[in-house]
Amino acid sequence: MDSEHSHLHMLFFPYMAQGHMLPMVDMAKVFAAHGARVTILTTPVNAAIICPNIDDSINLHIIPFPIAEFGLPSGCENRSFILSEDQRINFIKAIASLRQPFDSVLRDLNPDCVVTDMFMPWTYYVAAARGILRLVFHGTNNFSLCVKSAFERCCPLADEVNSFILPDLPHKIEMLKTQVMDFNKLAGTPLEFLLDVLNEAAEVEPKSFGTLVNSFYELEYEYADRYAEIMGRVWNVGPVSLRNKEMKEKTTRGGEYPASVNECLKWLDKKTTGSVMYMCFGSGSLFSVAQLREMALGLEASRHPFVWVVRNEGNDWIPEGYEERIKDVGMVIRGWAPQLVIINHDAVGGFVTHCGWNSSLEGISAGLPMVTWPLYADQFYNEKLLVDILKVGVMVGSKVYTFDANARPIVEAATLETAVRRLMGDGLEAEERRRRAKELGKLARRAVEKGGTSYEEAEKLIHELMDIKNRS
Repeated sequence: MDSEHSHLHMLFFPYMAQGHMLPMVDMAKVFAAHGARVTILTTPVNAAIICPNIDDSINLHIIPFPIAEFGLPSGCENRSFILSEDQRINFIKAIASLRQPFDSVLRDLNPDCVVTDMFMPWTYYVAAARGILRLVFHGTNNFSLCVKSAFERCCPLADEVNSFILPDLPHKIEMLKTQVMDFNKLAGTPLEFLLDVLNEAAEVEPKSFGTLVNSFYELEYEYADRYAEIMGRVWNVGPVSLRNKEMKEKTTRGGEYPASVNECLKWLDKKTTGSVMYMCFGSGSLFSVAQLREMALGLEASRHPFVWVVRNEGNDWIPEGYEERIKDVGMVIRGWAPQLVIINHDAVGGFVTHCGWNSSLEGISAGLPMVTWPLYADQFYNEKLLVDILKVGVMVGSKVYTFDANARPIVEAATLETAVRRLMGDGLEAEERRRRAKELGKLARRAVEKGGTSYEEAEKLIHELMDIKNRS
């Protein structure tokens, strides 16, 4: 540890959802490795998830979560545990109520800066009142942030518009109207307060000290430059998941895994290099019974070995005789899986993903081409990056932005089968896609090594913060 940097105290306060919390924990580990004194602030249930994945270089500070006050079930301290729309609303409101405990922590710990999620804009005011610098963490990339900004300039869209081209971007990006969410439509709904959160986030980000992005310059340099022009102070320090180097770190990232995972890894060891397709849709995605059945049949028909992570409970989607038919070619994992271990296994050659940014960047870092199946949030933007710009993706044809699994149009088995075969095939198109994916994986690993762009960005930020600390 650099003794000079060790005097800098950084407090990380993640949003309590796996897709936000895990990369921020990884980011905390990045800055700890650069010599900063790091504390992660969280709640008891989330601390139990984080604790196995960190070492003594990081301190955990725990505050209670107001479960009872907001009518949440016992232990419901993470968005991944949310099962209904009412719970989702109460969960968001419970996080916003942590203002006073957060202020008490700042008073007691007096860190030099805080890193908080963009979905917690109120932390800016609390930190500013105590004269503490706040850095914003974005769980997405520069491209999506630029596209979002462009969309806001052409929104609202006329009713008769079906597709549109986003203005003032380095590439021609065309979207379907059904693939984006106009958050102004939340007005007058139970989720109207979310519009206030997003507006407040946009207001306080330019007032904050700067923005941390889990990406690397070489991946999207035109959009990194463009977002820096928009926001002023941006540091790209990713892919932060590459901070998990040891097997223990990879297998403890995100919580407890089912016993079937060990069986899965033994199964992968027996497969040919690059022959297996991995399919997973993150921690927040559920599907209708009809869609799961089509997925099952599509994977089977592709005739490629596969590992499929299913978050839905119950077995009513399993086609008759399916488990017996796929026992030698397919492996189904229920619940949470050690994605970093699986996608970096030599046997895995492709990834069917919802295009959440963590999964997308982890796939890029592993050098994998991807079948893209976005559902909501920034996922349709990320699909454009993967398919149209990086050219490492094959679209499955998802066209409707919705959180409601039963409202999504069904992607038929034959469509998934075709996409998997295109991705895993032997033709020139597939070979070129694999070549590009492997090259991006090399660039990702190089970026976080000493002398790489992300490594240097982290160093640069620490030096700036130390200069401010020393002057004060």
